[in-house]
Parts: sequence; structure tokens; C-alpha cells
Amino acid sequence: MYYNKVEICGINTSKLTTLSAEETEELLKKASDGDKKSREKLINGNLRLVLSVIQRFSSRKDCADDIFQVGCIGLIKAIDNFDINVGVKFSTYAVPMIIGEIRRYLRDNNMLRVSRGMRDLAYQALSVKEVLSKRLGREATNEEIANEIKVPKENVTAALEAIIEPVSLYDPVYSDGTDSVFVMDGIKDEENTDEHWIENIALQTAMSKLGSRESAIINMRFFRGKTQMEIAEEIGISQAQVSRIEKNALERIKKGM
Repeated sequence: MYYNKVEICGINTSKLTTLSAEETEELLKKASDGDKKSREKLINGNLRLVLSVIQRFSSRKDCADDIFQVGCIGLIKAIDNFDINVGVKFSTYAVPMIIGEIRRYLRDNNMLRVSRGMRDLAYQALSVKEVLSKRLGREATNEEIANEIKVPKENVTAALEAIIEPVSLYDPVYSDGTDSVFVMDGIKDEENTDEHWIENIALQTAMSKLGSRESAIINMRFFRGKTQMEIAEEIGISQAQVSRIEKNALERIKKGM
């Protein structure tokens, strides 16, 4: 997704430079001694690393520029905190730092608030899923992930669902260059079907043929939720009369439909 974007944050990605292992090591030593120019060269020389990391988040709808900038913050933190005496490749140390920074950004800027524990479980499950999938040669199931991290399968499923980004009903799912098909076009309305629409028209037509008293009693009884006793008291007739009028009105409506 992002590799196809030539410019990101005003940077021409096709012209990004890379550093050799020897150059990186030398610049890290100088940067750790406070050399600001070496630090800047390290940042510029590892922007392609940031670009490769954000491919993991290509399904997100967040602005690519924003995610790239957050990834650069992770890169800078990695440069400033890297210990050259540990004997670990810089990229091995930097990648988790960049990913962690992006995940914190996405977590804190998600439109739906999810508990920290739920998010942590979701990200743990995603990491385990990636490892298991490589080992199994197929996509790992939630049950396999749950067994690996020793938590109930239901918790893993709930956590993974909690971090799924909401989809707008107006997001296009297909376009032929003229008309687009949106998410809402594929959702079935169980209530407002053609059958219900026709039935409502028939009901309204049948009710329009009732007398004023019959219509009033049906409205009070079935649309306002009143009892026959309440209706009788309100219009000044007996409950037995209300019952008889209601029954006759319903019969007429059935015949009319």
C-alpha cells in the first residue's frame, strides 16, 4: 500500500538511502557520543526501515503520513536508546520499537475505547498468531492461539474483535468507474422488506375504511397500548361495547387486506 506512494510526509520514498551494517555501526558509535550529524544520518538512512514496518498496518484507514511519522518517532527512540555494546543488530532492536510506537498511537486514537488489558491481549494474540502461522504453514485459529498463551478461546476472540476498526456504511467495496457499491448495499433490512411495505399499505387502506369510533378504538388499543377498560372510560362506553367494536373492526380490517 505505502510502497506505491512515491511521496510520504513530503519525502520522495523512491530516493530513500540505506546504510550498510558497517556505516550503521560507525554512525551509532558517533551518535552515542553526542554527534548530532551522525544521529541525523542514522534517521535518514533508516527511513526505508520505517516504511517497511508500516506495511503491517496497511489495512488501517489512518492517514499513511501520520503512521509514518509515528514510526519515525519509534526509530528515533531506538537510536537514542540503543546500546552498541549488546551485540545485537540495530534493525533487530529498532523494529519492535517502531511497531510499539505505532500500536500505541493506534490504540490511543481509536474511535472506540477498548480497555488496556483487552488491547494488550489482542496484540499478544496477533504476535503469537504470526509465529504459529509460520510454524503451521497456515493461518492459526483462535483456539490454537488461546492454547499457546494459555487463556480461554473466548477471551482471544473478544480481544481480536475489539481492535477491529469500525467500517462505515458508506465505504465503497466495488466500483466499475461509474457506479460504486457501498457496504450498506450488502446489508439486508429484515424489517423494511417489500412484503412489509405492501402489508403496511394494505393495513392503512383497510383502516381508512373504518368508522371514526372504530378507527379511534383500534388506534388507542394497538398503537397507544391502552386497555379496553381505559378506552371505555375515556370515550364513555362500557368495556363490553369496546370489545365488540374492536372485534368487528378487526374483522373488517382482515377482510380489507
